[in-house]
Amino acid sequence: MYPVLHIYPERIKHNAKNIKNLCDNHGIMVTGVTKVVSAHLDVAKAMVDAGIKSLGDSRIQNIIYMKENGINAEFMLLRIPMKSELELVVDYVDITLVSELKTVEWLNDIAKEKNKVQDIIYMIDVGDLREGVWYENAVEEILQVQKYSNICLKGIGTNLGCFGGVLPSIDNMNILLEIKNEIEEVLNRKLDIISGGNSAALPLIENGTLPDGINHFRLGESIICGTDVTNNRNVPGNRQDTVILEAQIIELKEKPSVPVGEIGFDAFGRKPVFEDKGKRLKAILAIGEQDISPDGLIPLDEKIEVLHSSSDHTIVDLTDSDHDYKLGDTIKFRMSYGCLLKAITSKYVEKVIEK
Repeated sequence: MYPVLHIYPERIKHNAKNIKNLCDNHGIMVTGVTKVVSAHLDVAKAMVDAGIKSLGDSRIQNIIYMKENGINAEFMLLRIPMKSELELVVDYVDITLVSELKTVEWLNDIAKEKNKVQDIIYMIDVGDLREGVWYENAVEEILQVQKYSNICLKGIGTNLGCFGGVLPSIDNMNILLEIKNEIEEVLNRKLDIISGGNSAALPLIENGTLPDGINHFRLGESIICGTDVTNNRNVPGNRQDTVILEAQIIELKEKPSVPVGEIGFDAFGRKPVFEDKGKRLKAILAIGEQDISPDGLIPLDEKIEVLHSSSDHTIVDLTDSDHDYKLGDTIKFRMSYGCLLKAITSKYVEKVIEK
């Protein structure tokens, strides 16, 4: 049944080993992030088999799913938790990222009731404007954690490249380290984890400019997709053919390249722009925006052009392809991180594990 995602765990394991070796050589601990594949067990196992001992996900449901299905790892909750899920956090999560003292208070109360100590990483916003206490206020806020008896401040971290697109740099890593030093001086102990970010920060390791003291990265895209979208590149040594989407042609006709009539907005409120190339051979695929992001589709046949999608249809231009496509044939694509995120979540896309 199409559309289908072909998932290749051995290729993902190759990527995970490559990334882990790079990080090991620079004293960096790795948390493998499973969220882009909704914690698919075969992908989680591939990471663990590659030697990654810590797995992270943004959804508590995914962490519970992995733990209850025998994935043996330390689990980190990456999205700062909702009040409504804190009971589950204490029950299932080893380390959780936080950015609010009230959340820490709630966690402490629940952990005390359960006679547990909950490990946390306090997030600091060094410029990207996503989660975290603003760096200028970080020391004062984070030091208040010590008053909670059932909370252990395991470390601090930051996130870059996800909302504001701010690139990790020596400067913003040094901000994190300055905060670390101030906190450690007051607490009179070392913080175990200084988490410098995600796949966007890998170039700092590769080119030897990551400041000493950053010792942890949270990595998903670079392992599962083999890419680093923030820096617009493929990760050196990693494969990009780890998950392949295959969709079937349901219409194949020659049509004009520009619509006839006044052009308004499409179903998603966008106004399409068309280039007049005369008549073109176009295929409609049985997949749409409910399942994928069309701008994240990368045809394996490089002479195919992806034109546009509606909710349930994707239109591609086959005119320049050397392949003689027929009605009922399928077309294969690599995907961007964002496109894969939608495809893996869609219940209308079959998922198949390949050797």
